[in-house]
Amino acid sequence: MEGPEEGRLCGKWRVTCGLYNYNLRDIFTWHLLKTIVMGQVLSLLICGTAVSCEYLAKAKVETPMLQSFLNYALLLIVYTTILCTRKGDRNIVEILKTKWWKYLVMGLADVEANYAVVKAYQFTTLTSIQLLDCFVIPVLMVLSWFFLKTRYRLVHFVAVIVCLLGVGAMVGADIIAGRDQGSSSDVILGDGLVLLSAVLYAVSNVCQEYTVKNLSRIEFLGMMGLFGTIISGIQLAALEIPAVREIKWDLHVLMLFAVYALCMYALYSFMPVVVKMTSATAVNLSLLTADLFSLFCGIFLFHYKFSTLYSVSFVIITLGFIMFNAVPTYSAIPDSDSTDDEDPDEGPAEASSSHLLSTDRDDQRTETVIAVAAL
Repeated sequence: MEGPEEGRLCGKWRVTCGLYNYNLRDIFTWHLLKTIVMGQVLSLLICGTAVSCEYLAKAKVETPMLQSFLNYALLLIVYTTILCTRKGDRNIVEILKTKWWKYLVMGLADVEANYAVVKAYQFTTLTSIQLLDCFVIPVLMVLSWFFLKTRYRLVHFVAVIVCLLGVGAMVGADIIAGRDQGSSSDVILGDGLVLLSAVLYAVSNVCQEYTVKNLSRIEFLGMMGLFGTIISGIQLAALEIPAVREIKWDLHVLMLFAVYALCMYALYSFMPVVVKMTSATAVNLSLLTADLFSLFCGIFLFHYKFSTLYSVSFVIITLGFIMFNAVPTYSAIPDSDSTDDEDPDEGPAEASSSHLLSTDRDDQRTETVIAVAAL
């Protein structure tokens, strides 16, 4: 009897003096691996935007609204055009008749969130921005709780704390390395802009999660492209025309604008896919590593000083992200089916983590919560 028993225990955890057995395969699944990889792809895209912005700053180009406008214009050309060719209720005209003001609010929140965080660099330090920008995660969780009816378990809160500890290690490494860039001319104003940006990002991300899980990814991106282009275009004309005129256009500057715009376009196009697989909160946790990728690139490109704490921070944030995604959240209200033509029906294992769970699977995942928390 000992042989078969050992076989059954193979690949399992024995926790709390053998009272419970947990199969590692129930936690470390291919779905979790895909989520981790795709989340880090998003971080790499943000890293691409950061590096191109650094080079643009060295070229004396400071036009954040122009850069945002290019991204929204690409979304407009691709996804809004697709909405214009659709028929019936999914056509852009029908969408605007019933939901134009909702997408206006979403687009306004997204554009102003981008602008506020860039503007904050003029008044406060990089350290403050890195720390306060994490405020988006608790705001997201609160908004998701009330508007998306998302319910979190203890392990999710522990995972968020672990990720924030990783951010603390990263900030500590920046201080040790003397990399406290930015201004300190008006710290209170700068910090306020960062907090405002975090709240606006949270609003935009909650709208994104609801839209891609209940309506369609194409509708979200098409409406974001339409209203984002209009809002950023108005702000560009009002605030940055003199700065645009001062740009010394050459092939180098054009390439940097192209890299930034393409990275942002890929980020906006790819992010709804990951949000649909997980949640907006999970995606933002994975994006905490974006600053670390930028730092690693800066070591080679801009001669930043390396600190072991950067590697420690990456490991801690990744661990917290794994903990958060190992146990799915659930919703009191099941999502409706997506209407994307390109989105095939997903099986229960691959479906959104916010669906209401069945009794058997809920019991199994409850045990998994205890196992992960016991770590």
